[in-house]
Amino acid sequence: MTIKTNARIAGFTFLVYIAAAFPAMVLFGRATGAHGIAAQLAGIAQHAASVRISVILELVGALSALVLAVTLYAITRLVDADLAMLAFACRVVEGVSGAIGVNSSAKLIWLATAAGTNAPDAETVRIVGATLLTHQGGSVTATFFAIGSTLFSFLLLRGRMIPAPLAWLGVIGSAMLVIGLPLQFGGFIRDSGFGLMWLPAAIFELTLGPWLIIKGVSAPAAGMNRVQPATS
Repeated sequence: MTIKTNARIAGFTFLVYIAAAFPAMVLFGRATGAHGIAAQLAGIAQHAASVRISVILELVGALSALVLAVTLYAITRLVDADLAMLAFACRVVEGVSGAIGVNSSAKLIWLATAAGTNAPDAETVRIVGATLLTHQGGSVTATFFAIGSTLFSFLLLRGRMIPAPLAWLGVIGSAMLVIGLPLQFGGFIRDSGFGLMWLPAAIFELTLGPWLIIKGVSAPAAGMNRVQPATS
C-alpha cells in the first residue's frame, strides 16, 4: 500500500481505537466499581450484558493496536527503520497483551454468572476472582502503548511528516505516560484512572486521526529515505 493509504487507515484506526477503548473502560469500571472481590463479582453478574459489550470493545482495541503497528511502521520506516521496528514491536505487544486481557474479562463473566453443578465453590470463586481482577494487565498494555506512541511520534517529528506542534504534543504526551505508568504500576503513585496524565496523548490522537484521514503525511525530510550503502 502507498503511504497515503496507510495514513488514512491509521487515521481511521486511531478514531476506532479511542471509540472502543474509552467506552470499554467505562463499562467495565462501572461493573467493578464496588469495594471487595465479592462485591465486584456481584457487580459483573448484575451488569453482565455491559461487561460482554466491553469485552467486544476490548477486542476491537487489541486489533486496532495491531493495525496501527503495521500502518505506522509503513509510514515511518523511511525515517529510521530500526526505531520504526522497535515502535512496531511495542504496539504489537500492546495488541497481544490487550487480547490476553479480553480473555481474562471473559473468564470473569463466566465466574460471576456460573450456576448449578458447573459453578465453583465460594472459596475458588474468591481466589480466582481476586487473581483476574488484580492482574488485568492494563498497566503493562498501556506502557507498551506509550513507548510505541513516543517512538512513532518522534519519527513523525524527525521526518517532518506532520505539523511540528502536533508531533511535539505526541512526543511529550506519550513520554509522560512512559514515565508515569511504570510508577503507577509499581505502586509509587496512585491509580488515577484516565486522569490528567492521559490528556495530552488523548488530544494528540484525537487530532492526529482526522489529520491523517484528511491531510495524510508529508514525504520524509530530505535525506531521510536514502539507504546507506554497505561498507566493506
